Amino acid sequence: MVAALNGAALGGGYELALACHHRIALKNPKAEFGLPEVMLGLLPGGGGTVRLPRMLGLQDSLPFLTEGKKLKAEAALRAKLVDDLAETPEEMIAKAKEWIKANPNAKNPWDDKSFKYPGGNTRSPKIAGMIPIVPAMARKKTYGNYPAPIAIIASVAEGSVVDIDTASRIESRYFTYLATGQVSKNMTNAFWFNLNKINGGGSRPKGVEKQVTKKLGVIGAGMMGSGIAYVSAMAGIEVILRDTTMERAEKGKAYSEMLVNKRVKKGKMTKEKAQEVLDRIIATDDANAVAGADLIIEAVFEDREIKGNVTKECEAVMDSTGVYASNTSTLPITGLAKASVRPEKFIGIHFFSPVDKMPLVEIIKGEKTDDETLAKAFDYVKQIGKTPIVVNDSRGFYTSRVFSTYVLEGIAMIGEGQNPQYVENTGHQAGMPVGPLALTDEVSISLIDHIRKQTIKDFEAEGKSIPDHPAYVVIDKLINLDRKGKAAGAGFYEYPEGSKKFLWPGLNNLFEQAEPLAQQEIIDRLLFIQAIETVRCVEEGVIESVADANIGSIFGWGFAPYQGGTLQFVNAYGFDKFIKRAEELQAKYGDRFAVPQLLKDKAAKGEIFK
Repeated sequence: MVAALNGAALGGGYELALACHHRIALKNPKAEFGLPEVMLGLLPGGGGTVRLPRMLGLQDSLPFLTEGKKLKAEAALRAKLVDDLAETPEEMIAKAKEWIKANPNAKNPWDDKSFKYPGGNTRSPKIAGMIPIVPAMARKKTYGNYPAPIAIIASVAEGSVVDIDTASRIESRYFTYLATGQVSKNMTNAFWFNLNKINGGGSRPKGVEKQVTKKLGVIGAGMMGSGIAYVSAMAGIEVILRDTTMERAEKGKAYSEMLVNKRVKKGKMTKEKAQEVLDRIIATDDANAVAGADLIIEAVFEDREIKGNVTKECEAVMDSTGVYASNTSTLPITGLAKASVRPEKFIGIHFFSPVDKMPLVEIIKGEKTDDETLAKAFDYVKQIGKTPIVVNDSRGFYTSRVFSTYVLEGIAMIGEGQNPQYVENTGHQAGMPVGPLALTDEVSISLIDHIRKQTIKDFEAEGKSIPDHPAYVVIDKLINLDRKGKAAGAGFYEYPEGSKKFLWPGLNNLFEQAEPLAQQEIIDRLLFIQAIETVRCVEEGVIESVADANIGSIFGWGFAPYQGGTLQFVNAYGFDKFIKRAEELQAKYGDRFAVPQLLKDKAAKGEIFK
């Protein structure tokens, strides 16, 4: 039996190939090979943990099984995931037939009674010494929140010392254990059903023809603008990167040059391809250079007046049917659109930093944004290979608004006298990729302070006041001490040149130290505050899609992936239990934990978020 692989073979598809005697793959640039089931909280249940280790050995197979590594055709051949490559489908079939004729009595090595594990099984001294360490390393990475890697290691280890039929039964039982567990249900819901709904255009306006962005204007060549220019040029789009001076514009383009040069050094791109990408980016200080652009993205400083001036300047010269977008992360789009003569063609396209690495883009509809404009933004985000979520206008929209609750809750605990290192470590234990204090430094303490002051100013203009948050007592102290974040060289952390950052020792002296909270109490505070704010976003109509909420939380700011997203966290916890726990937190820490009426109403009806 020869597996002739003309496209991708992932998961069950690759396990079918493993059951064959020989594997020939077509040199299809889009095809990938591997066993990514761990990314859904599962293990390869069709023989993956049995056959791959018998083919590659335990050590070489575990990265593919526990990390879900996927390889392109040439890399798969080097890693021995496939045995041969073909240039054309015809050559692939011809090679398959030739191999069958040349091997009439083919037998997989593990079907031979004399079979020996490559490199030894778990009873061999070398492997026996290694195996106990592997689960410990996995737990260090996952904080015990992901059972799949541990189950995979156990299935491989136990299956290595028995015959293949018994090993397959062991694998099936571990698979059942994972598939019936809550983590797998959460991750499958998010990374399969929710993600497929988004990528399938679930939030795109129906009945609007697909639009292709050909010429993009990017205003502002700072970190965000430079990143937007890079990902757009990589997608084949002509980019006009404009700033107030040529020096700034050229510096912005140099960022793309640095990134493509890295790809060339790693063998991921040819010099010719790299030059093509750079040639698509025109750095300029000429305001008229964006004439003819069918999409303009403004990425200037978070100041309403500056953004308004840029809007007027660009609309005077841009394509009359083109779309104008702001990359603002906090300022309401409807307010920014007041500077526009075409508010129906004005929209928010919020990227995350660093743009080249972050997979999500948040699209924000203003009150007057029309369907064609939304479709244009959605199609552009897909064109550059990102995942788009669509939300309605609000201060902070969805991602910035909910993300801020996580960092502010962590900061508030410092003001209560909790140990900073304990808070950071518990953030990781909760499943967040970065602790709240480190994340605040990355975003910049001064930016958070600026956003707060802008919000106070805007609310006062509307005759309103913003609710107090205990975190700002801490933020004010750090600002007064000129500790403004990582970019300033000092924040919650110290950033010594040439060595690793560490928490600023003086942080412990700012507030009287209190009795440590139970770890679960901190975890609940960090996760519940994000989930409650997400429910408020649903209640206010900011979020219309559960899929957008869940994927936006995971891809946008790293909400614990094993929980399946902020709304799935509520579903899995159980509405009645969630409400009871939230009320306990409200009684202890304040009304920011108040349960939204929408959640109470859904609980009364026995509904969930779906």
